[in-house]
Amino acid sequence: MGDDGIDYNIVFPEALISEKHWRGSKEPVVILLGWAGSRDKHLAKYSSIYNEQGCVTLRYTAPLKTVFISESLGYKELRSTAQKLLELLFDYEVENNPVFFHVFSNGGFMLYRYMVELLHSHKQFSTLCVVGTVVDSAPGSQNVIGALRALKTTLGPKVNVLLQYFLLALFAVAVVLLRIVLYPVTKYFHRNHYDAMIEHPAPWPQMYLYSRADRVIRYRDVEKMVKVLREKGLTVESFDFITPAHVKDLQQQCSTL
Repeated sequence: MGDDGIDYNIVFPEALISEKHWRGSKEPVVILLGWAGSRDKHLAKYSSIYNEQGCVTLRYTAPLKTVFISESLGYKELRSTAQKLLELLFDYEVENNPVFFHVFSNGGFMLYRYMVELLHSHKQFSTLCVVGTVVDSAPGSQNVIGALRALKTTLGPKVNVLLQYFLLALFAVAVVLLRIVLYPVTKYFHRNHYDAMIEHPAPWPQMYLYSRADRVIRYRDVEKMVKVLREKGLTVESFDFITPAHVKDLQQQCSTL
């Protein structure tokens, strides 16, 4: 679907399945925010797991240009997308249902950051009942090498090699200059997703899934986030898969469906 200017998909569970799991209570709405470069068929696998438990699922992946370009240059395009996604809950009349987030990698976490900000500050969205979040392989902070690996994987073999190197070099320069060298100044105009979520974290329970062998997201960044949130008195759990086998194999399995 894309009638709101964004390419999303929403799936409602079968009535019998919903009744079996929730016995007349309002079924949860699970918002799945995909990793950069993921396609809807990748998220559909996760969506089906939640649907089988009687949950409504709303899935969306932010365009590559907003994740790798707009955010790097300080443009907050994802904020308007975040608002449209939250407005969909009212459009489909599920605003009184419990809401749960499943966020994948930095691409999903960047969008999640703005949704959390709106839930903090927007009068309409403050009435939504968020019950928790799973953060899968995120967040990372100022990891240029990891970001370049993610972009290279996302571009894929179909993109000309020379064009790939040009785009990677351009991206690296922009990130290093704006998000690292000049960040002490630019953070007053556009704080990155990592710092923003430490400063104004989500108040509901959170679960962070990660791997210390992840070559895109440094495990130290995830563990620091978990540590800081716990120090703030929030309910936060985490699980380290240790080797890349579980997280990496799961993502590879999704990409081949």
